[in-house]
Amino acid sequence: MTRLLRAWRGGDAVAHEELLRRVYDELKRVAASQLRGERSGHTLQPTALVHEAFMRLLGQTRVDWRDRTHFFGIAAAMMRRVLVDHARARLADKRAHQKVTLTGGAELFADEALPPEKLLDLDRALDRLAASFPRAARVVELHFFSGLEFGEVGDALELAPRTVMRDWSFARAWLRRELQNDVQDDAGKAAP
Repeated sequence: MTRLLRAWRGGDAVAHEELLRRVYDELKRVAASQLRGERSGHTLQPTALVHEAFMRLLGQTRVDWRDRTHFFGIAAAMMRRVLVDHARARLADKRAHQKVTLTGGAELFADEALPPEKLLDLDRALDRLAASFPRAARVVELHFFSGLEFGEVGDALELAPRTVMRDWSFARAWLRRELQNDVQDDAGKAAP
């Protein structure tokens, strides 16, 4: 796969077709996993999400592809961007935005549907996390958004499994706090 990635980067159309054939089913699995966390009735289907993300990947001509895990990490990030862009468009159509409300914070990263406004709040909080703690943010992207196991995340980031687990625990707590602070800030602004 690494050979195909590098040939694709070099403009080899045959390598592009072979790569797509080899990774398509896995990309659909990642897309289905990401869409399970979305609201019911989401207009994007796994196939459409894969195609949109792959179209964005085509523009990544300057990436020095290392291996399969690196490719899937970037593909998962592209899918995240597609979902966030889709959520932004949906909210723009509704002309309304509500902040996420967390009762105890336990639902963060639980198996629940994420409405568009909650996904956008999470995306903004993840961007803030990346600004201060980029490695922890990458762990979240690779595990939560792409569905990579912690060992695969460690391989992709060249980290020990214990370090990945510490970063994951830290990132969850940090994001939970950030999202709760956003809700409190909004409540304070609304009070007369």
